[in-house]
Amino acid sequence: MTPDASKSALPGTASTGISGLDVVLRGGFTRDRFYLLEGLPGTGKTTLALQFLLAGRDAGERVLYVTLSESEAELRAVADSHGWSLDGIQILEVIPSRELLSPGHHYTLFHPAEVELGATADAILTEVERRAPQRVVFDSLSELRLLAGDVLQYRRQVLALKQFFAGRGCTVIVLDDSANDYQVQSVMHAVITLESMAEDFGGQRRRMRVVKYRGVGFYGGYHDLEIRRGGIRVFPRLAASAQTTTSTHEVLSTGIPPLDRLLGGGIERGTSTLITGAAGSGKSTLASQFACAQASRGQKAALFLFDEKLSTMTERCQGLGIPFEEQMRAGRVHVRQVAPGELSPGEFTATVCDAVEVDGASVVVIDSLNGYLNSMPNERHLLVQLHELLMYVGNLGASTMLVSVQHGLVGQQLSSPLDASYLADSVVLLRYFEAFGEVRQAISVLKRRGGKHERTIREFSLDSGSIRIGEPLREFHGVLTGVPVYEGGREPLISRGIE
Repeated sequence: MTPDASKSALPGTASTGISGLDVVLRGGFTRDRFYLLEGLPGTGKTTLALQFLLAGRDAGERVLYVTLSESEAELRAVADSHGWSLDGIQILEVIPSRELLSPGHHYTLFHPAEVELGATADAILTEVERRAPQRVVFDSLSELRLLAGDVLQYRRQVLALKQFFAGRGCTVIVLDDSANDYQVQSVMHAVITLESMAEDFGGQRRRMRVVKYRGVGFYGGYHDLEIRRGGIRVFPRLAASAQTTTSTHEVLSTGIPPLDRLLGGGIERGTSTLITGAAGSGKSTLASQFACAQASRGQKAALFLFDEKLSTMTERCQGLGIPFEEQMRAGRVHVRQVAPGELSPGEFTATVCDAVEVDGASVVVIDSLNGYLNSMPNERHLLVQLHELLMYVGNLGASTMLVSVQHGLVGQQLSSPLDASYLADSVVLLRYFEAFGEVRQAISVLKRRGGKHERTIREFSLDSGSIRIGEPLREFHGVLTGVPVYEGGREPLISRGIE
């Protein structure tokens, strides 16, 4: 979604062990620096810190986890929940004495005059000197804040800790449960904030942000993240401008000659097409037809279903002669059923991009935009993210088909909850209309950025085991209103010339 971490990495960086975070940080953490990882409890700080140490261990480095808050047993339980082994990771468990934490005790960690370390800090730093680690996690500053008693003394403690590690060839991450502590942030080389949000419906949503990173052009803004078995995954905010554009003017056939004529020859590779209309008008069927048409030419297609069951789509396509199931078995059509409420915008974007970049899909179908919108009701800027996604996928040379359901069935009061017409390069409209005591369907192309297209309105039907598109409805006036006026002769001409 953004430039590869290995290609954009700065010299002398230490990988975080999380590929998405490495991308955001342009390769990882600059070595021999002091970093702050802050966030409220439950945001994933311990998990991220362990992944950082595991990456160091796997690279043959000496690593140390200093804990003042969690016991070694608790850390090992976290590792077990992800299927990790902490073998090779040194754990220094330092629990301050009960006297130091008692309300009446005025002992401070550093002596005010000589910045002399107290008993707890002295034990920690002695062990650090003895073990000479190359990566250290210090968990957490909350305990130092508790021991310090006031802001000035606490800042001095943090500065002394930073000075101790300076020049020792050690990359240090300190954890803090208190977010937006500007006194601490100011002395850090970089600051990463983790956040967790409880939605009204669905799972927990998490995101991260790099607040500062001295001397590094990191990717700013919020980036979605997920904590699952195996660790944290970070989904960098999509940056379509960072992707090299693939220039091509190849026109792809939809597999339906009359529809190709409506579209001015077909769909241009790398563009996006919006198919919009009322429920049941055939939008998903057209999208499936296009995907199978490209699959029959040896291409791959990826479909993301928010609303419809795969079994229903397969059965309908089979009844219309679309070889959907056959192409799935051949591995050229891949379908993912998206669970509403369980997917963040960042993860969905990453999944679509992986389908194109990793799996080689040349066609992406999102069915539907209504499901996309409803699955993330509290997310703002979904249209902006969708715009970036369409640009990025298009730059890779893949074509995108978007399905949008209009509210209502017949008449002029149809509306769309998500107006994406200005984002799409082509817009195909399906409408119901009344004629001769029957509910019929019409198809037209309202927009095509790549060139000229046919502006006629044709009849469209899904029956007799095929997709049929008829001649232009020239005998009717007002088809798009839903109740047209027939201006032809006595013979109903609407069914003539069906292909």
